[in-house]
Amino acid sequence: MIGAHRRTTELGLIVLAVIVVGAAYTLASLGTEASIPANVVPFLLVIFGLLIGAHIAVRKLAPLADGILLPLAALLNGLGYVWIARLDKDLAALQATWTALGILGFVLTLLFVRRMRDLDTPYTLMVVGVGLLLLPLVPGVGRTINGARIWVALGPVSFQPGEFAKIALAISFAAYLVRKREVLSMATFKIGPFAFPEPRDLGPVMLAWGFSLLVMFFEKDLGSSLLFFALFITMVWIATQRATYLVLGTILFSAGAFFAWRTFDHVQTRVTIWLNPWDDPADKGFQVIQGWFSLAAGGVTGKGPGLGQPGLIPAADTDFIFAAIGEELGLLGGSLILVAFVLMVGAGLRIALTTDREFDKLLAAGLTTLLGIQAFIIIGGVTRLLPLTGVTLPFISYGGSSLVANYVLLALLLRISDDSTRRINEGAAA
Repeated sequence: MIGAHRRTTELGLIVLAVIVVGAAYTLASLGTEASIPANVVPFLLVIFGLLIGAHIAVRKLAPLADGILLPLAALLNGLGYVWIARLDKDLAALQATWTALGILGFVLTLLFVRRMRDLDTPYTLMVVGVGLLLLPLVPGVGRTINGARIWVALGPVSFQPGEFAKIALAISFAAYLVRKREVLSMATFKIGPFAFPEPRDLGPVMLAWGFSLLVMFFEKDLGSSLLFFALFITMVWIATQRATYLVLGTILFSAGAFFAWRTFDHVQTRVTIWLNPWDDPADKGFQVIQGWFSLAAGGVTGKGPGLGQPGLIPAADTDFIFAAIGEELGLLGGSLILVAFVLMVGAGLRIALTTDREFDKLLAAGLTTLLGIQAFIIIGGVTRLLPLTGVTLPFISYGGSSLVANYVLLALLLRISDDSTRRINEGAAA
């Protein structure tokens, strides 16, 4: 009964998401070309077909799973496509292909990951995650694009392995912390008012810190560095319920970031732009300032889809797509995006709270943390709350690796939800 109700809700919300995306696509075309797009019907049929395929997969493979995560991802993905199409038709065609591959990855994940405990292998996935994270540093394979060495080229195929590394590391962190939770929870070593575990037990924290600095220093990727370390510290905090880990993590990352700021040019540039982009408005600060102008021009209700000038913002289809949407949909549209992410994070945390297995609970919290922190980092960069980084806005920004990885992440959350609800039902029936 619960499964049927959730699937009906999911289908209804998917239909609503397709209607919203179709309306935004039509209005954007009316704004730019003063005509209804000729391909609007095939466009909607393709979107609806892909989402119905994902919905049927959930209905068959995880019928008791949460019912709002997939529609929220569909809404964000669809709105992202509309604004990518506003900026570059060729990129939009590629994004449509990546969406199809992402949904294929979503279905395959549900098909092959039938039990979450099969993933409870901390060290194997740790090796896979670290290997993927460091792969861009391999000579001849890694590629530096826009100053960051986060790409890998294998023949004609290019991708960002860090997007998949974050999922492997989240799984390995969860499996590791289930085994070491009690050791890490004991606090016998004191520094002032703060109590910590014995220094020998803090090895994993120092290791995670070291890898985050490695990513910051050598791959020049501030966003991923912050994301990976925040993921680990948050999961340690959830596993041990000791806030001292948050304090220790903040101190360690701040010390590393300060050293990087004093040592590396690319970090100094990011911080300088963050503190005062008006020092160099025509060059280094140009992107941030253009983003602010776009958000300001949008006002409360926006200029309307198709009536703004998002093409004036550098990298508007990736790093600054939130500013492009904010210009045409205004504060209300930007708030809609934020609410969608808040609902997605809330659904993920609800899954973590309701499951009775420690591994599933930690993994659901970790995967949700990835989604929430990544959205916070990039939106914080656009609005100058944080220094600008290079991470993508989940499901919205252009980027195949990010889109496919996030659909895989979504499938894992749904698998945890399905497992948890199934056990609750079996317990109630027993």
